[in-house]
Amino acid sequence: MSKKKKRSTSQRKNELTKGIFTVLEKEPSKSFNYKQIAAKLGVTDTQDRNELIKRLGQLKASDRIVEEEKGKYKKKPSLYTYFTGKVDLTSSGNAYIVVDELEDDIFVPYNSLNRALHGDTVEVFLKPRRKGKKQEGEISKVLERKKTSYVGIVDKQKTFAFVRPSDSRMYTDIFIPLDKLKKANDGDKVLVNLGDWPSDADSPYGEVVEVLGKPGEHNTEIHSILAEYGLPYEFPYEVEQYAKTLDTSIKASEIAKRRDMRDVLTFTIDPKDAKDFDDALSFRKLENGNYEIGIHIADVSHYVEPGTILEEEAYDRATSVYLVDRVVPMLPEVLSNMACSLRPNEEKYTFSAVFEMDDKARLVNQWFGRTVINSNERFAYEEAQHIIETGKDSIPEDISIRDAAYSVSGDIVEAILTFDRLAKIMRQARMNAGAISFDKIEVKFNLSEDNVPLGVYFKEAKDANKLIEEFMLLANRKVAEYIGKQKKTFVYRIHDKPDEEKLMALNGVISRFGHSIDLKDRKTINKSLNQLLEDVKGKKEQNLVDTLAIRSMSKAIYTTENIGHYGLGFDYYTHFTSPIRRYPDVMVHRLLQHYLDGEKQPSAVLYEEKCKHSSDMEVLAANAERDSVKYMQIKFMEDHKDQEFLGVISGVTEWGIYVEIIENKCEGMVRIRDIKDDYYVFDERQYAIIGERRKRVYQLGDEVYVMVKDTDLVKRHLDFSLIGKKE
Repeated sequence: MSKKKKRSTSQRKNELTKGIFTVLEKEPSKSFNYKQIAAKLGVTDTQDRNELIKRLGQLKASDRIVEEEKGKYKKKPSLYTYFTGKVDLTSSGNAYIVVDELEDDIFVPYNSLNRALHGDTVEVFLKPRRKGKKQEGEISKVLERKKTSYVGIVDKQKTFAFVRPSDSRMYTDIFIPLDKLKKANDGDKVLVNLGDWPSDADSPYGEVVEVLGKPGEHNTEIHSILAEYGLPYEFPYEVEQYAKTLDTSIKASEIAKRRDMRDVLTFTIDPKDAKDFDDALSFRKLENGNYEIGIHIADVSHYVEPGTILEEEAYDRATSVYLVDRVVPMLPEVLSNMACSLRPNEEKYTFSAVFEMDDKARLVNQWFGRTVINSNERFAYEEAQHIIETGKDSIPEDISIRDAAYSVSGDIVEAILTFDRLAKIMRQARMNAGAISFDKIEVKFNLSEDNVPLGVYFKEAKDANKLIEEFMLLANRKVAEYIGKQKKTFVYRIHDKPDEEKLMALNGVISRFGHSIDLKDRKTINKSLNQLLEDVKGKKEQNLVDTLAIRSMSKAIYTTENIGHYGLGFDYYTHFTSPIRRYPDVMVHRLLQHYLDGEKQPSAVLYEEKCKHSSDMEVLAANAERDSVKYMQIKFMEDHKDQEFLGVISGVTEWGIYVEIIENKCEGMVRIRDIKDDYYVFDERQYAIIGERRKRVYQLGDEVYVMVKDTDLVKRHLDFSLIGKKE
């Protein structure tokens, strides 16, 4: 069965593309202008007409349709039916080609791949469809490689070498001449650049560009994860040097251009191990009884200027990467941890959103602009949480980040308690308006100095975390609204509505646990989703349900074309509050200042390109972060091979069952071939494997006992032995 298409904001674009080809293919000898095509497709509103015009231009530019005379288009004549699409390689070695304008993906057997690799953009020849068979094709040309470098292990021979890639979807090894080995030894883990793949060669040629180290060693594996996604783990020397030459002193001449808020009570609340403090809150009671609340964000754009190598590096990275044992920052440390970090008792340049708010969290006034602050205090979330829970000014030693118990001022206590109360009102208003509350459990590790995992703990959002979240959401929303209502070029963070098919699939899974989602309309979907997430809290299926619910949602992305944020329930949303670790926030700061200065709006085309790059880099970073957690989970389980664990079946496939251990969230596989008490077959409809003789069933959500059978840090595989069901 062909893979289901991912629907996102590009869904409308795909529908238009299909519509255009439907019109042109129906009458291939005729040419049509955009008005005629719009009429045939029933496109009437201005936004869709503009999108249609834009799409016609794109299809012409990519040589997929012909402009016979100005503004009149027709289908490109062809002897055969060729399409351009992306390769989605399956574990069997066959592929599906995802083509925008086709409803079904094109199946391509492995012997018709013509050297195409997973993710490549290819030209595919569509074979005539046979009755009752799926749409099949043959790749005629690789247009663009998705990936040009791979991590793998060197297999050195006398006169040449091969690199065996770690990527399970890379079906061929890579031939390396000895003079291209970069002194790598047999068995080393390396990063290799892909070269030519001659028609008479079984394997592509390559060149080793970096020796990562010996497989299984901690730094080798962490650097391998970064290298697999093309992410750097250090800054180029010239970027570090440039950053060190920046003048980061606070100058009277610059202060004079800014709103001076150094005398207002200000503090930061962050994780206890944080080093980069992006944001601070200020609090002042006004004479009219309202509150002045300042959300102060590090003014990164003051230091990172367009046209510099620092800007180029920040754009290339687009995000900081938070691995299990380290942070790979977007900006060099002199900025991320020093000049831009809002550390206590230091004057800092900030970009601020200042709100006047009444006692019921209603907005009375707002102001955006550049400021200078001096943070009075730095708190960890645990310390702020203690103040919220007790209402007292004393911080006990066991949660203090100052190595001893201490007291804070009454003003701080009042500010934190007021922020907490207002945040709860704002959060409730969001929920009432249809926002979805995802509070997924985060798996964290206690690590030794040598990065050995000593234990697992779970990080969950408490009131102090939600306090910060609500005020950051407020700033992000109001900045986006301020520009968005002026209809000017801007960077939005958008989130499309969920895919109905994914929600139906989710319903199928959660029904196994006695839950359901009401799919009638947006309101009932969101209400029942929130109820589901609340109902599973603390239950064995929580992590599984949380994960599946998030996967059923569309992916949030950056774009200049606003459609609102479904999950948050906002019509306008952006990212303004974390420019130390996110490049889109730097763009937002620049654009906001540009408009505050009364300048004309820039072209959206360049910003759209930067948005796409930022979204792509965010996905890579998230994948690397997930892989690093998986690696550490396997490392942790290596030392628990003789231990019995209770787990929940979190996935069922034709080759085995996935089991997530309840006490530490580590997930591994029990292979069907290793379950010896019967011959088990996969029942897709029941999300289960069933024994043919004894009819024993292992179903999604069942609790089972397992032991570690095998761990492989290099392949990042964790295999379990099944002991039996919990009765």
